[in-house]
Amino acid sequence: MKLNFILNGENMNIDVPGERRLLDFIREDLHLTGTKEGCSVGECGACTVILNNKAIHSCMTVVGQLEGGELITIEGLEKNGELDAIQKSFIKKSAIQCGFCTSGMVMTAKALLFSNPHPTDEEIKKAISGNLCRCSGYKEIKESIKDAAYNSNKEES
Repeated sequence: MKLNFILNGENMNIDVPGERRLLDFIREDLHLTGTKEGCSVGECGACTVILNNKAIHSCMTVVGQLEGGELITIEGLEKNGELDAIQKSFIKKSAIQCGFCTSGMVMTAKALLFSNPHPTDEEIKKAISGNLCRCSGYKEIKESIKDAAYNSNKEES
């Protein structure tokens, strides 16, 4: 299948089996290894990427769904050597421990902020409910998302 899509801001035109898992395509074909494989059944969120501004589990998505779309992986958040506001907030608020869930959690948070730049605590909790973290009590993660939303909104003013 010939796919035309945008990957991290770059136009792509690639021939790939349309039924291939998006996770495998990202890691093995594109060599972007920031997206992690955890449970392989869409339960843990480690493989979360953003497709058309929505957080999706790449382990449960086939490559054919990329056609005409825009895919953002964790590698695509950094611009010109500068981390994204959500990445900076995760560091600032110590929301990173072992790091395995981090890329999926960051991508979920980024997708939330795309659709809702001013999320409430309850909206943040709901958004990250599909992402598991075995190291934290989620407090720092939720704080980092609020911090990124606040700082992004402050910069827009």
